[in-house]
Amino acid sequence: MAPAARSRMALLLRVLCLCAALPVALPARPASVTIGALFTFDSVIGGSARAAIQLAVDDVNRDAAVLRGTNLTVLMQDTKCSGFVGTIQALELMEKKVVAVVGPQSSGIAHVVSHVVNELRVPLLSFAATDPALASAQYPFFVRAAHDDSFQMAAVADVVAHYGWREVTAVYVDDDFGRGAVDALGDALEASRARISHKAPFPPGADRAALGDLLVRANMMESRVFVVHASPDSGLDIFAAAQSLNMMSDGYVWIATDWLAAAVDSLRPANAKKMSLIQGVLTLRQYTPNSDAKRSLVSRLTGGNATASLNAYGLFAYDAVWMAARAIDRFLDDGGNISFSADPRLQDANGSSLRLSTLRVFDQGDQLLQKVMLANFTGVTGRVRFADGRVLINPAYEVLNVGGTGVRRVGYWSNYTRLSVAAPRLPDDGRAPPPSNGSQQQQQLYSVIWPGETTAPPRGWVFPNNGKPLRIGVPYRTTYKQFVSKDSSPDGVSGYCVDVFKAAVALLPYPVPVSFILFGDGVKNPSYSELVQKVADNYFDAAVGDISIVTNRTRIVDFTQPYVESGLVIVSPVKAKSSNEWAFLKPFTPEMWAVTGVFFLFVGAVVWILEHRFNPDFRGSPKKQLVTIFWFSFSTMFFAHRENTVSTLGRFVLIIWLFVVLIINSSYTASLTSILTVQQLSTGIQGLDSLLSSDLPIGFQVGSFAKSYMMQELGVPESRLRELAIDDYAASLQRGPSNGGVAAIVDELPYVELFLSTNCQFRTVGQEFTKSGWGFAFQRDSPLAVDLSTAILTLSENGDLQRIHDKWLNPGTCASQSGDIGAERLNLSSFWGLFLICGVACFIALLIYFARILCQFSEYHREGGSGGDDGGAFPEPVRSVRRPAKLKSIRELMTFVDMKEKEAKLAIRSKSGERRLDRSIGSSASEGPSLSRPSSMSPV
Repeated sequence: MAPAARSRMALLLRVLCLCAALPVALPARPASVTIGALFTFDSVIGGSARAAIQLAVDDVNRDAAVLRGTNLTVLMQDTKCSGFVGTIQALELMEKKVVAVVGPQSSGIAHVVSHVVNELRVPLLSFAATDPALASAQYPFFVRAAHDDSFQMAAVADVVAHYGWREVTAVYVDDDFGRGAVDALGDALEASRARISHKAPFPPGADRAALGDLLVRANMMESRVFVVHASPDSGLDIFAAAQSLNMMSDGYVWIATDWLAAAVDSLRPANAKKMSLIQGVLTLRQYTPNSDAKRSLVSRLTGGNATASLNAYGLFAYDAVWMAARAIDRFLDDGGNISFSADPRLQDANGSSLRLSTLRVFDQGDQLLQKVMLANFTGVTGRVRFADGRVLINPAYEVLNVGGTGVRRVGYWSNYTRLSVAAPRLPDDGRAPPPSNGSQQQQQLYSVIWPGETTAPPRGWVFPNNGKPLRIGVPYRTTYKQFVSKDSSPDGVSGYCVDVFKAAVALLPYPVPVSFILFGDGVKNPSYSELVQKVADNYFDAAVGDISIVTNRTRIVDFTQPYVESGLVIVSPVKAKSSNEWAFLKPFTPEMWAVTGVFFLFVGAVVWILEHRFNPDFRGSPKKQLVTIFWFSFSTMFFAHRENTVSTLGRFVLIIWLFVVLIINSSYTASLTSILTVQQLSTGIQGLDSLLSSDLPIGFQVGSFAKSYMMQELGVPESRLRELAIDDYAASLQRGPSNGGVAAIVDELPYVELFLSTNCQFRTVGQEFTKSGWGFAFQRDSPLAVDLSTAILTLSENGDLQRIHDKWLNPGTCASQSGDIGAERLNLSSFWGLFLICGVACFIALLIYFARILCQFSEYHREGGSGGDDGGAFPEPVRSVRRPAKLKSIRELMTFVDMKEKEAKLAIRSKSGERRLDRSIGSSASEGPSLSRPSSMSPV
């Protein structure tokens, strides 16, 4: 045999030996594997789950691709809705060596059984235990094959936020299932600035009378939004009790979690009597996308049987069996061997008959648990896969509205899209899908028919009917009691602020009983910041009075719409100053006077230069021309100049200058009038800047926020601040800083207006340097603040607010005081722009004028430079040969400038004519002796 053939034969033998040894290396698959199922057989969830689990086991055994050669069996145990019975049934399942347990449906039982499976290492796959606390690391063998309640509570919170409700009442069963869900609801509501205002827990198995008493107490609270989290077997009793109390009528909102959808889906055929109990209720249903597998399962479970029921929990139970079967299949594929061993810690001591020693630990439980957590398949509920630990991907719910004998879908919710009317797109990997640009995504929910067959969203709250009126804190003012004060009326208080509050409350569509409580000792005005803090601390329900809306207060309470505009202003004393003999000089500063005078002379000189050659009014002897310059300059101040301007450049300069003079005259007149008529500040403080730059003492009202504002925002040292009662304002301002008084007072505008109405010797200076208002303070998220804001706007629009103002706050005897303080001297900075324009205009005019003169002189000089012996148009009897040529040219230029315009043009034309004549004579002489110079040109 050839060597190559021998080598191929050896390789073939080795392959055959390896194939023969392979079955020996992998253990044989067991013929049967047993799983358990724990649930309540005769419950709404259990009835649906029982049929689904059995059908799932049958489908697994028929599928050749799963558990090849191994038969899956299930042992079902009835927990009978009892934690104790459920624990016993779980122990019985453990005796039968099950490798996994599907269930239980109850969160309470799941908490107990999870301790059992932790000890015996058996995975527990629950399809209905939705308490979020079960996801704790305390229960490593608990696997939730459905979505926990934290997701549907997030959906409930989004519905609450969508309609703008701020408070809800939670009605729930008082067990692990209910408490865990309500805790999740509170967390979800907090994220949207809402809250659970009242919790109404009821014990499991509570009868109709107990539920009625519970709802009576809940109905006394202000919230009309009820969130019900209960069991589908007994939850309808809550609505029966609510209907008997007329709580299913207009104005109420009822939101039920997915238990109600499960109960409604199980009502086959529809029960008209039970459906009448829940008309207008919103509920959630776990969303499972449509698929062929889902339709096939529903058809097999309900087809041909009018009483058969299937709800979403049945679908999750079906997928839970498949999850266990696929995990066992992968476990066996990896060579896993199913074995059980005794737990040495479980012994029947002292003759106990509990048979604890029969319980066995599943040795490969950890490996099987790992395979369960690797689940990744498409079931009847959609994609089944775990992410972020032990949480199923793609939580989503349908939002349903109960009406008639069925439900109507009004939207969807998912943790990717939140509320939407479009079905959520659920990705296979659990990651958020890309946002959709469809128009449907802009609408969150379709319209809902609420209890009482109304389509308008209910307000969600009313004033609590618990017999307790609102505790309204009112500042006990000792000054300016027009705003708020104590009196002998039944309410005990009166004033402008109280009347506004009462008028606003009267516009509310519901009664609001109130009790006014004075805050303060009656000796001095109380601290308004402390009053607001009392509201935040729940000592008062609200505060009514002259309370300023400032930043620090808005952080702890809610304010209504302002009913009075307010802000800080400065009050300073004024005194009348008599004018003296030099008062007419005060409108302008010395610099302004000097510059104005210089410009009068400058413009007069410019106009004289521009008009001198054209206008005979600007010619004559040097003395006359100097007088003309001065007269023309200052007569323009009164527009009384008699000289007319004839040149274009002169008129241009004069127009600009007359405009400047008009502005200066008007400003001078207005300033002088103000100086002679208005009062003057006696302290020199003219506004906020001058107040801050000085070191003079400043007064503020007792209890006002002005102190903290000046210290924290403006940096005024506390040593400069003086706390004053309003009654001490006048005396302190009159004494002044030198006599123990203050230079100015900083207070809010409404107080200052009332103070100045009877104290005419004081004025406000500067501008209002804060903008705020007065409002009523309520506890955070109080819906009454919103309704009162609307009422205050109504009062403002219909004029009632102004009428209340005029009733309490009379204008007083002093006249209007605005705009008559602080007349100041006019300085150069106010007019330098005008002077600049005028100066530039003069410069441009002179530049054009002299350019024109130089052009004319150049032309004249060129024409006359080679002339005859006469020396040109300027006769000079004697010319010194020693005189410099430059001096001669300057003199000629000055003489040319002093000429009249007509004379200059005539001289240029004359020179030009003589030059042409000389050229013609010279040309004739060069042609022959017959030509001779005319006799008139011969020398004498």
